[in-house]
Amino acid sequence: MTGGTAADLPPIRHNDYSPLDPPALGGWDPELSVSVIIPAHGGQHRLDLTLAALAAQTYPDHLMEVIVVDDGSEPPLRLPEIAPSGARIVTTGSSGWGIAHAVNTGAALAEGRIIQRLDADMVVCREHIEALARWHHLAGFLVTIGAKKFVEEPALTAARVHEGVRAGSLESLFDLSAALPSSTEQTISRTDGLRASRNPYHVCTGPTVSMRREIFRAVGGVDPGVLRGEDTEFAYRLAAHGVVFVPDMAAQAVHLGLPAQRRDPQRAVRVVAPYLAHRVPLRRDLRRDRGRHWLVPYVEVVLHVDGPEERVREAVGAALDGSLGDVVVTLVAPWSKLSGDRRPVLDDPLFDLRLLREHFAHDERVRFADEVSATPAPIPFRYTGPVSVPLGRDTLERMIRVMQDDRSGMLAVALGDDGEATLQRTEALGRARLLGADDVTASIEATHGVRHGDRPEFWPAGPTPPAPAKVPASPKAAAHGREPARPAVQRAPGQELGQEHGREQRGPGQEQRPRQEKQREQRRGEGKRQEGRDSLLGRLRTALRN
Repeated sequence: MTGGTAADLPPIRHNDYSPLDPPALGGWDPELSVSVIIPAHGGQHRLDLTLAALAAQTYPDHLMEVIVVDDGSEPPLRLPEIAPSGARIVTTGSSGWGIAHAVNTGAALAEGRIIQRLDADMVVCREHIEALARWHHLAGFLVTIGAKKFVEEPALTAARVHEGVRAGSLESLFDLSAALPSSTEQTISRTDGLRASRNPYHVCTGPTVSMRREIFRAVGGVDPGVLRGEDTEFAYRLAAHGVVFVPDMAAQAVHLGLPAQRRDPQRAVRVVAPYLAHRVPLRRDLRRDRGRHWLVPYVEVVLHVDGPEERVREAVGAALDGSLGDVVVTLVAPWSKLSGDRRPVLDDPLFDLRLLREHFAHDERVRFADEVSATPAPIPFRYTGPVSVPLGRDTLERMIRVMQDDRSGMLAVALGDDGEATLQRTEALGRARLLGADDVTASIEATHGVRHGDRPEFWPAGPTPPAPAKVPASPKAAAHGREPARPAVQRAPGQELGQEHGREQRGPGQEQRPRQEKQREQRRGEGKRQEGRDSLLGRLRTALRN
């Protein structure tokens, strides 16, 4: 029942986990151990109620440990009389502070196969841990989310909470009819349990969430540099890793106290915005400042160094100067061969490679790699294309728009003799890796879909302006070897280049050519007549002088 073998699981399309069939509560035998991590700062009474509820869980005691991480409480937190048998309190020490740091501290000490994050002011139902853990026995790439409602904190003792939870009824402890529903539950309901959600990580907001320990560590834990919105940023990286988010409404919980956002909603939103703007590229609404560089780019452009230096530089320039400026370029070549040892400068056998590296060594938007990394995470998209076909001005935007329309995981564009360009969704690539797929493209096709396109759709051929007609040089300009100035073309307001008076100009070989030939013949005839007049005048002047 431990599951997790990709070959034994039906394909899960996007976040539709419907093919998974969890066991009924109370009708199965758990095998995986669980470590419940509770970050806490003060609030001893609320912590007492949280631990009392955990002491009444249906999940086996010998498979559950509880680690309370005291994040600088004054006075220090203590372990109450009613608590799970495997509960202990640890401190964060002086190395850091905040929720993220506390969660990471507890996770580093965790021995359980499943990491369960829980707030220190939550009273959970008796099946809460069991309901979330049963999914992890099916597959190792799931993140499960519990339900929660907000209530005004009633006057309850730990003993009363323990008794009520063990009896199986949160209603006997709280007036749930007056509880404030969370936006999380509303979103889950609206998106068919997140099955139809485009970005299910949005509702993975921390207070009660669980995953396999290896998943937690693979994404690097929670970012301690994010002081607000750390749960959303962490969930975004989980999504980029390829996980499937599964909400389980049987994992009921009550949050003691109303949401902090109700005190000052505007300030609560403002404090989160800069953290997410830098770290969650999918939040395009937070990246409206033009000309900015962000911590996590929107697209990684992978270019294999192939061909002359000028062609590579042109491809890099096109990628960085496109309409989508939120990119980073990775140049793939054997850069590790470039040592700092003494060498001939002009006769260096790696002269071209060394020169190319120096061209981009000080541009923070250009990276160097000997090989393409397995995933660009947390960057949400990766483009790979030949340097012989530089990106068009809006090629990336066109490709992303197509993929976002149908939520495909990969777009492949045929480039004729130049090969192929691809745009991969990092989430789909991560899913293929979690499934251990030998054929990444086939895996992406099964889980997200692969779309194919043609070059003109993403590299449209723009109109080529006609060459200006040559103007005959004046005698004075010709005498000095100068090219005459070209007259400016006068256009009506709003008129595009290549159009005059609402009529498209004809190109070479069309009606314009006979007209131009006739004008040139006329100019040649005038020149000959002028030459004849000049010769006659010269003869007369000579005769008069004589």
